[in-house]
Order: sequence, then structure tokens, then C-alpha cells
Amino acid sequence: MPKSLNESLAASQPPNSGTDPSPTGTMNSYSKSAREPLSSSGPKVNPGITFAAEDKLPKLPIPDLESSCKKYIEALKPLQTAREHSDTKAAVEEFLKSDGPELQDRLKKYATGKTSYIEQFWYDSYLNFDNPVVLNLNPFFLLEDDPTPARGNQVNRAASLVISALSFVRAVRKEELPPDTMRGTPLCMYQYSRLFGTARVPTENGCQIAQDPDAKHMVVLCRGQFYWFDVLDDNSDLIMTEKDLAINLQVIIDDAEQTPIHEAAKGALGVLSTENRKIWAGLRDVLTRDEGSNNFDCLNIVDSSLFILCLDYTEPQTGAQLCTNMLCGSNEVVKGVQIGTCTNRWYDKLQIIVCQNGSAGINFEHTGVDGHTVLRMASDVYTDTILRFARSINGEAPSLWASTSPDPAKRDPSSFGDVSTTPHKLEWDMHPELSTALRFAETRLADLIQQNEFQVLEFGAYGKNFMTSMGFSPDAFVQMAFQAAYYGLYGRVECTYEPAMTKTFMHGRTEAVRSVTVESAEFVKTFWGDNPAQQKIEALKKATQKHTTITRDCAKAQGHDRHLYALFSVWQRALDEEGAEAASSNGFSSNGRSSPVDGDTEQAPTANGESLLSLGAPSSSTSPQGRHHTPQHMPALFADGGWDKINNTVLSTSNCGNPSLRQFGFGPTSGDGFGIGYIIKDESISICASSKHRQTKRFVDALEAYLLEIRKLLRQTKRKATSTQTTRAREAEARPDISRMKSRGKVIKSEGTGKGSETPVEDKEESDDDGMGGYGFFDAGMLLQALKASKEVKDPRPSEKVAATTHARSRGGIGKKLRLSEY
Repeated sequence: MPKSLNESLAASQPPNSGTDPSPTGTMNSYSKSAREPLSSSGPKVNPGITFAAEDKLPKLPIPDLESSCKKYIEALKPLQTAREHSDTKAAVEEFLKSDGPELQDRLKKYATGKTSYIEQFWYDSYLNFDNPVVLNLNPFFLLEDDPTPARGNQVNRAASLVISALSFVRAVRKEELPPDTMRGTPLCMYQYSRLFGTARVPTENGCQIAQDPDAKHMVVLCRGQFYWFDVLDDNSDLIMTEKDLAINLQVIIDDAEQTPIHEAAKGALGVLSTENRKIWAGLRDVLTRDEGSNNFDCLNIVDSSLFILCLDYTEPQTGAQLCTNMLCGSNEVVKGVQIGTCTNRWYDKLQIIVCQNGSAGINFEHTGVDGHTVLRMASDVYTDTILRFARSINGEAPSLWASTSPDPAKRDPSSFGDVSTTPHKLEWDMHPELSTALRFAETRLADLIQQNEFQVLEFGAYGKNFMTSMGFSPDAFVQMAFQAAYYGLYGRVECTYEPAMTKTFMHGRTEAVRSVTVESAEFVKTFWGDNPAQQKIEALKKATQKHTTITRDCAKAQGHDRHLYALFSVWQRALDEEGAEAASSNGFSSNGRSSPVDGDTEQAPTANGESLLSLGAPSSSTSPQGRHHTPQHMPALFADGGWDKINNTVLSTSNCGNPSLRQFGFGPTSGDGFGIGYIIKDESISICASSKHRQTKRFVDALEAYLLEIRKLLRQTKRKATSTQTTRAREAEARPDISRMKSRGKVIKSEGTGKGSETPVEDKEESDDDGMGGYGFFDAGMLLQALKASKEVKDPRPSEKVAATTHARSRGGIGKKLRLSEY
């Protein structure tokens, strides 16, 4: 069973009050509602709506084995030569005759009584990943700018975002957050309970996810220095106004600026969270090994915080610079010292990042949460900032929340309970060993950043409305654009990945949509060939229809990727438990390879050029006595070269966003591939592409050229369906019964070439895009690394609460208390 959080991370003792005592006798000056705010905290609501449908959700079904194998073969066909495909078909047939049915039975038995058949294997894959999480696992969101003029600076924007984020925390904890639905079907809300107060904690045996579900403080990072203060009371009500928060943040900025940049760089411990996970685990031990050190308390404060607020001193100007800053921070070395924002991060937690000019974004550790969940949080936070401004103009303006915290400015301070609202600076005890580790971690991070590049395309010629007016699913339309642009540059199709959300099931995450199909391959060849426009569009229709069909199957948990990976994991786990000794004598290690290879290395070829994973002949999985046992050879399907190909993602794509976001993205998933995050809006498409310097700008340019060319072809073949700037208002003027007086004068016509020049006459096809946007670990293209992992984390699943430590120091005394008197 998964390990509980009580066993995975020790938390601090309940904090002693750090609030300055109120003057004697002031208690009686407050009203009853101020002294007892819970009795007057807003409209009464029925609690429990957030997770009300959880127990009614169906379990993730285990697909039929033959069906998964058939889909697997279909997915590989356009990616393989005729001979390779023949070998794969033979391997699958052998698998179905021998090991497959036994592994399917084992999987069904394993899943009995579990919430999800894939969940534990999913966590194992995430948490056994040993490379740095920055640029490899953590994605980012770039929020649109706040339309309120007063929030155009860092402090006001940050304070506003924090207030809205805390309101979201409150709604989740009080179970007042309306549940997600898709076309009326409730979605699993479990991930929201794992969004705040959660940390990825490295250990010698892999990472663990720890959580303090009662966390009430936040941590602020500024110029690599750490600060904290409480923001919620024990009832999850806000204890600070937006003005209070702004004062605290300004105090922190002023204090951080007093430390010379060279000195700040020496203590920027956040950079250690970018290290290799095993190295980071060892360094955490170094941090806390000295008895009486502050470091244990400091780590506790950071790990158990609700989230991290990163206040950057820079003002990125371009879209690419902004995306880079939100994903991995900037890299700027002056006189041998790193002064970029890359050291002002803590990648093991949810981070809200605000630049000096108010540009803001989110970077999240998503072992337990997918993009769809964080997108809901980001959207609600952004919406609430606008609605709060509206209510400052008109008190009758609506609120996003079912109930709100009592106004902290009107409460009796003693009703806040045991809290510390004044910022405290964490003071780490630096050892020579830590200083050296910081230096090397920073140089390795700088290397990693330099190895990657980012380009953005904010395509404004058209968006979802035009695509639907032409009868296409927007997501399928854009997916074909990626394939066509790539084919136009390289003359071939490559393994492409997109996640489909499976949150209609209990603890559902995502399923892999394999976007390259026989139909899509035929389309890109037709598009780039000397063919009539009508033929190209017909090929596009067939390709998008096939993509939509696959997406729907995957959203119903009927894809093949997760199922086959679960079968692989069952085989691997059973081999470790039952056949390690025999496997060793046979030349196979328990990680499914013929020799021990680190999970973070590239697959090594044998002398004859074959993959190590292709060695080992299939044999019967039944013992002479007829008793089933784990096959000590690698099952034929996993030993075949097709398994390597399908798990080596070249185009890793994910559709996740709405108008609250400007961009969304993540790092490339392979050395020869692209990471592509995209947002399809009504009249535009936002794309962030990353690669390890594989002509990213050229790819983005090719993508833009394709999108313009396909619009031209659609106009040629479907002129009557859509006219430039055709809206209901324009249609009204086109009526034959228009009066003579209204037709007087010269009509001024638009050129029809501007941005967003097409709007739909009617939606020809229901969009399936609601089922997308479940960015997760496998979406980052790291499955191949998981398959190579040589060890498993023992029960790393999140638990319910961080265990209380017996550490004697009170939390309120941790860190140097800052002065607020001059503010």
C-alpha cells in the first residue's frame, strides 16, 4: 500500500503565536461578530459539494488485452518500415499467446480493492525519476497581465494574486469549490486536495510526496533569500488584507535588497532543488545533520508551506524571455556570480512567480496534479482578481466564492489564533560542504538552461471560431499543423504525444493520444505534394476525424499506453520480487535490461547495433507443474523495437489553457525533439515550443506558414461557408428587405486581412477539446526513463498529513523577525 504522508515527512510542532499582543482591555471593544468571526462568515452553504461525487465515480477500467494490442500495432504502423512493422506484429502475436494473458490476470488481481490500476505505477514513475525536475518535469503557466492599472507593479500584483489564491485554498478546504464537470459529467476532484501544502521530498530510495493539509503560512523567495509568514487561521480564513500583504511584500523586497548580490548568491539554497534527486537527497541530510542547526526548522517551513511566492527583480520583455523565466528562470552571470532568477526558485513545490513589472506565472511540481487542475486554480485566481476590482466599484458585483472570509480588518486580532503575520527571514547555517554544493548546483543548472531554447508563436490570424466554422475539431486541427510543419522541415513523421484527460474516473489522470496515424501521415504527404486544394482538404478531414475518434477513446480510458505500461510494471515488479536471482543468472537485471544501466542514461546499443531491450527470446510463462509464475525473460512485446519507438516521444504536445493564460509550456522531452504547449482561443492560438537548440525558431516559423496556407486552401474550397467578418450584425444588413434609406451612402468595407478576421456561421462539429489539457508526467515524455528505472520507491503515494515532530523549538521563533514600523 502507498506510504502515508505521516510516514514521509516530519512537520513542525503547531506554531506558537508570533502576533504582537493587542493592548490590554481591547477585547471588549470588539463586537461579537469580530470576536467570533465564524458565526458571521457569509452565506450558509451546504458543505461537501467539492468532493460530493467522488464515491460515485467509476473506477478506471482495465481495457481488453486484444483491443490494446490492436491499437498499439495501429499506432506504430506509420512510424515503422514494413519489416519493422512485421516484426512488431509477430511480437504482439507471441505476447498474446504466451505472457500477455498471464500479465493481464495479474494486473486484474493487483487492481482488486485499489482505487486505480495505474495509480501506484504512475507515482513510481514520477518519483523514481532521478534527473532534475526543472526543465524535465515541471511545466509552467504564463498568466495574462492584470487589466487593473494599479496592479501593474510587482507588489500590488503579487498581493492580489496571493489573496485570490488563498480564497481558492479556503474554498477547497471548506469543500465549497464547485466541482469540475465535462458536458454535465462530474470529474474527479481528488487532485485539488493535493495542490497546497505539498512538497516533493528526495530520499535515498527515490522521492516521496509529503503534505501538511493544515498549512497556514506561505514562503516568499526574493533574490534567493527565504521569508515566511502566516496568512490563514486555523479555520482557513484569511487573516490579512491585500494592503497588509502588500506591506509585508515590500518589507521583504527592501530587506532582500540590503544583501549584496554576491552574498545572496552564496545562500540561495533554492538552487539545490534543481539538482539530481539523489544528490539533493544527500544534501538535505547534510543540511540537517548538525544538532541544534536552524536548517531542520527552515526546511520544515519551506516544505510545509501552502505555496512559494517568487518575487523576481527582472522584467523580461519578449514572450520567449517570459516563458523561460517561468519555466527555469533566467541565467545571467556577472563577474563569475549567478544573478539570474534561476536561483530564486524552489522546484519541489507549487510556485507563483511575479516579475518586477507585474508579469506573473505559475510553475508547479505535478506528481500529484495535472495541468487541468492547476489551470482551474489559475483561472479562478485570475477571475477573482478582476471581480474584486469590480466589487470595489460596485458592491453588488458577483463573487466567485460561495462564502468569503470575514474581513480581517474588522476582526479582533485575538480571534486569529496562534499565528505570526510579520515576515521572518530564514537564516540557514551554511557549511563549507553546502557552499561548494551550491556552487556546483548553480553551474550545472546554468548548463541545463543553456542547453535549451524557447520560442513562442502568438498566432492572431484566426482561432477556434474559424476552425469550428470549417467543420474541424480545433485540437485535431492544430495537431495536424504540428505534424505538417515537422514533415515540411524533415520529410518524415515522428512519434507524437498528446494527453487526454481521464478525470471522469476515480483518481483519473491522463491517457496518451498517439497523434500520428495512417491518416495523418497520408495527409502531410498529400499537403506537401503537388495536389489539388480539394484533395488536401479531404485528406485533412480524414486525419482530424481519426484523431477525434482516438481522443474520445482515450478520454474513456480505452487507449493502449497506460494499459500496456501497467502490464510492463506488473511484470517488472513480479520479476523483482520473485525472479531477481534467476534473472541475474540469465543475464537480465530487474529493470528489464540485460545489464544494469542507470535510468537516467540513454539506451545503449549492443555490439551488433541492437537495443539491449531487444535481447532475450520469448518462452512459455508456465512452469512444468502448470503453476503460473513470472517469466524471467522479457515478454516479446516489450523486447520488440516498437516498444522503444512508441516511448521515444519526439513531438511532446499538450493543449492546456484558456483566456486567463498567455502561454503554457514545458521543456523538450528528448534531445532530438520538441516540447509544445499550446492554447486555442476563440480568435488566436498561443504556442510555446522548446527544444535543445533544434531550430526552434524555424519550426515555429514553419508552423505559422502552414496555418496561413491551410486557411488559404480552406477559403478556396469552402468560400460559401464563411465570409470575412461575417457576424450576426453583418447578416442582418444582408437581408433583402432592408429599407432604401438604410442603404444610402458608401459602405466602408474591411480588408479582411486583420487578426481574428473569421467568425463562425455555425459550429459544424462539437469540440472535444474539453477532454484535453491533462498535462502529466507521461506527457513530459519521460516514460522511457521510467522503463529504465532500476529501483522502485517503496509506497510513495501521498498520505493524509505530515507527522508532527518532537522538535522542541516553536515555529514562531524561526527566522529573523523583520521590522514593520516605518511602513
